[in-house]
Amino acid sequence: MACWVLVVVFFCTCSLVCGGDFNLSFIAAGGVVLVMILIGFSIEVIIETLKKVRGLGTITGFITNGPELVCLIVGLVTGDVLFAASTPLGSNLMNPVLLISAALVCRVFLKTMQTCWQYTLTCIVLTAGLAVSFYTISMAHHILWVAAGIVITGILFYRRPFEPDEQSMEDAEIAGWSVIPAIVVLIAAGYFLDPVVSFASEQSQAPKGVIGFFVLATLSSWPEFKSCLALLSRGKYLAAILNITVSNITNIWLAIAGVVTYLFMTWP
Repeated sequence: MACWVLVVVFFCTCSLVCGGDFNLSFIAAGGVVLVMILIGFSIEVIIETLKKVRGLGTITGFITNGPELVCLIVGLVTGDVLFAASTPLGSNLMNPVLLISAALVCRVFLKTMQTCWQYTLTCIVLTAGLAVSFYTISMAHHILWVAAGIVITGILFYRRPFEPDEQSMEDAEIAGWSVIPAIVVLIAAGYFLDPVVSFASEQSQAPKGVIGFFVLATLSSWPEFKSCLALLSRGKYLAAILNITVSNITNIWLAIAGVVTYLFMTWP
């Protein structure tokens, strides 16, 4: 709810500073929040059906990037590579904050930070650095960024600590058929994402890339935060860390896939 309030404040402030429509910006903010809630909860349902999967931390690290993947696809379909890459790259700055927040909420901050802290710090710094560096270089040099991203994330993923063989979550499971309506809702929400974001950008005068990097990246991080809370509350510190680090690595892979796809589509 705090994030929802911040999103409303962001769009309304942009409308006041940049000369947009305040009332319509307020409505647009609600639309963006609603669409991202539907996307986040759809991914959450899919995650819930995978509780018994071995290597839960790594698996959730992949699956919780569903909202970022939807934003990436929507951006590529509309031909806006900066918007496409903005949400997964912005999430790399949000994920460490979520891990720390979840550890504080569960009162296991020290235990979490002491678990494989060297790998965690290295992975977070490098993946966050790659995310920021994407915007500091020209489009002509993005292919070099792609090459560096592949090498760095490949090494980080290969060197990640492996989880011990143990039972995963023990909560009540949801029915497997729930995945079908979750996918339907996910597709529908993804379909309306670009029109809603475009409307919000037009009314608030905030660039779509900025909206993706800050707003959508924050809202899309709900699955990571909830997964961290669930894992840390059960003492699965390594799984929670892998949830965040693998998510950061996957975000870079998503951005790389977006850049490569865009370059291929615009190749003369």
